[in-house]
Amino acid sequence: MDNLPVPAPEALAHSQALKQAIADDIVAAGGWISFARFMEQALYRPALGYYAAGARKFGAAGDFVTAPEITGLFGQALARQVAQVLAASAPEVLEVGAGSGRLAADLLLELERLGCLPARYAILDLSADLRERQQQTIAALAPHLLSRVEWLDCLPARFSGAVVANELLDALPAHVVAWREAGVVERGVGLDPAGEFIWQERPASGALLAAAEELAEQCQLPPGYESEISLAVRAWAAEWGHRLERGALLLIDYGFPRREFYHQQRGRGTLMCHYRHHAHPDPFYRPGLQDVTVHVDFTAVIAAAHGAGLDLLGYTSQGQFLLNCGILDLLAALPNGTPEYIRATGAVNTLLMPHEMGELFKVIAVGRGIDEPLVGFARGDQGWRL
Repeated sequence: MDNLPVPAPEALAHSQALKQAIADDIVAAGGWISFARFMEQALYRPALGYYAAGARKFGAAGDFVTAPEITGLFGQALARQVAQVLAASAPEVLEVGAGSGRLAADLLLELERLGCLPARYAILDLSADLRERQQQTIAALAPHLLSRVEWLDCLPARFSGAVVANELLDALPAHVVAWREAGVVERGVGLDPAGEFIWQERPASGALLAAAEELAEQCQLPPGYESEISLAVRAWAAEWGHRLERGALLLIDYGFPRREFYHQQRGRGTLMCHYRHHAHPDPFYRPGLQDVTVHVDFTAVIAAAHGAGLDLLGYTSQGQFLLNCGILDLLAALPNGTPEYIRATGAVNTLLMPHEMGELFKVIAVGRGIDEPLVGFARGDQGWRL
């Protein structure tokens, strides 16, 4: 880890405070916590977790770049799909995990241009720092639409309209499991004599064990295989079966269908961390200063959603989805040969190309009461792979 940038003294102090808080939790729990609990604390612990504290996370000055930060054409293309969902359900949008607020601003402006502004654009984000930044971004880019935006503290009991979540599911806590000769174990977190975080294994049990045994049977996992299971993603998807009355969830993230996620060649899982645009696999490095993610098992998403009464409306790669939504038409509308056009062309290539974000990132739509085929999945729908 010597090649990673050295944090400022105040950032190191912040990380040390979170590290001590998690260590205290481990001691209070008897010396061991699940990795899902560790990930939850590292990312969301109030005032200290990565997403709960004030460090800049998105864009060139942060730790990673998301699609809305790359180009506004992403939000403009997505708006065409959102507009169709609004027309078929209700004029409300809910964005869960809105990041810097750039996607919200782009969606609102394009929906206005399309003549289908939502009556309300709700944002659910638990970070006070991110809420403030989102408000500043929307006020700067779409000040006349800021009055339509409302920040929520929890999921609404009932909702109709379009739910948007870009790179949310990968940041929900996940358990780490290993399939051993003697059975399935859960890899959790303990402390060594020096008080440093270490991996420790315990026999898996309950819902986690049941999920792991099902995966082993479905995917023929060999002894020694290690990976992640996110019960939180499954619960989040299922929860919408109780809350969504009419409309669709549009979920964009990196991941795979189950048989690709748990492929035998991916025997060490997908756990990855992001710090100052460096990707590495150590989740114990500088807690609170780095993002911790796992790829999404999209088969688990649709299984949980379908089990709660929602329909699969489409599943495809991000590249194909954006093409279906007309991103090339939006690009062609820019003045040819200008610096803006040249920058946008490079950005669109990043979003579409298979070796960039076009294939690894997927879009899945689940919903209720939507009868017409969705435009974003008109060609290249890969729902059969789930």
